[in-house]
Amino acid sequence: MPLKCDNVVNRSMRLNDAYVPRILIADDQPDVLEALRFLIKGEGYQAEAVNSPAGILEAVESRDFDAVVMDLNYTRDTTSGQEGLDLLNRLQGLDSTLPVIVMTAWGSVDLAVEAMRRGARDFIQKPWDNARLSAILGTQIELGRALRKGQILEAENRLLRAEQFPSLIAQSAAMQPVLDMISRVGPSDANVLITGENGTGKGLVAQSLHSVSLRAIKPMLTVNTGGLSEGVFESELFGHVKGAFTDAKSDRVGRFEMAEGGTLFLDEIANISANLQAKLLRVLETGEFERVGSSKTRQVDVRVLSATNSDLTAEVAGGRFRQDLLFRLNTIEIRLPPLRERREDIPLLAAHFLRQHAEHYRKNLSGFEDAAMKALLAHPWPGNIRELDHAVERAVLMTQSPCVKANDLGLRPARDGAPRLEDMSLEDVESLLIKKALQRFNGNVSHAANALGLSRSALYRRLQRYGL
Repeated sequence: MPLKCDNVVNRSMRLNDAYVPRILIADDQPDVLEALRFLIKGEGYQAEAVNSPAGILEAVESRDFDAVVMDLNYTRDTTSGQEGLDLLNRLQGLDSTLPVIVMTAWGSVDLAVEAMRRGARDFIQKPWDNARLSAILGTQIELGRALRKGQILEAENRLLRAEQFPSLIAQSAAMQPVLDMISRVGPSDANVLITGENGTGKGLVAQSLHSVSLRAIKPMLTVNTGGLSEGVFESELFGHVKGAFTDAKSDRVGRFEMAEGGTLFLDEIANISANLQAKLLRVLETGEFERVGSSKTRQVDVRVLSATNSDLTAEVAGGRFRQDLLFRLNTIEIRLPPLRERREDIPLLAAHFLRQHAEHYRKNLSGFEDAAMKALLAHPWPGNIRELDHAVERAVLMTQSPCVKANDLGLRPARDGAPRLEDMSLEDVESLLIKKALQRFNGNVSHAANALGLSRSALYRRLQRYGL
């Protein structure tokens, strides 16, 4: 599905019809400002005037502009241009895509070169030529438009995946309420909370909700909130500006901006800290946020879908999750049943995964032997659909016949309801301990990680390794 959106992109599209570009002009001489305002309005643009470096910074921090035309000197009897040069550095930090055209009555080649080195797009010497300044403005507005759009597309391209989500396979009675809810709620803009054990397909349900909505032509972006540290969380969701922190080498667009007009899927929502819960609540309530390191408030229109394997009501009762945030997230709640409650779907799911992996590994396989299918139907599937997927992939790799055999699946039968430790590999023991820790803490990954003596990221790597 093509990804295309963002306030910046929408704005540049509006420039072709009703949108009027806004130009910030800055000079300490009223007659210069008046002349610039007259020229800019004659070109069909809006003009906003300020008379100091502080005024320029305040305007750019709080409002969007398509270009800035500014003098380099503001202090009486100063001709060095140093005030404007220093200001260029600040403006680059606020918005590296904003075209800045500098002017001075005391021009020189060295000053022009230094201004361009610091981020100015062009240099005009007073008194200016109206035709040349008009041409420069038109060019720079279009260039700024292209740079902003390119910034969004570059960020979106990082999210493109080689494979599309598989279709939602569900014919069992236990899944009919889920399918019914998707058809009824999907077309709306309601925020939806998807609950269920690890591996039950919460991401697929989110994709299905998005695909039947009016936002389907816009992107759906996914963020695993449980796997992000507090510092990375803000940058990932809200973006940052150049210089906001040590590794911020350039401006970055956050997921909320990238999902403008579309859907944002927040997975493992129960595992974010109280401080980050407050920041998330604000953008859900108002649609407003700031990039890290910036004071400019931005507005987005995004539908939020979220998922968790935890009992958020219990988390609220325990003071670990904000009740007002829960109310915002679960306008509608969809509970996914575990695979053991929808065994009628196992043959269909297994056949789907078999086709998928056989094609990937270039193997010609016709299906499962009866014993293999019986083993699939009898297995408890604590890792749910994800575990089934991994079991079938293993079988595709291991089988030496046209049909998958029971032994190819690598499923260990339970003895008296549970496997014996002496019959298990080290990996199986580790997987079992992780499952028990997750059950003990109702699926809360942070608490389970602490009990196991692991970092949260280390536990997530193991969950992925074992298909949990």
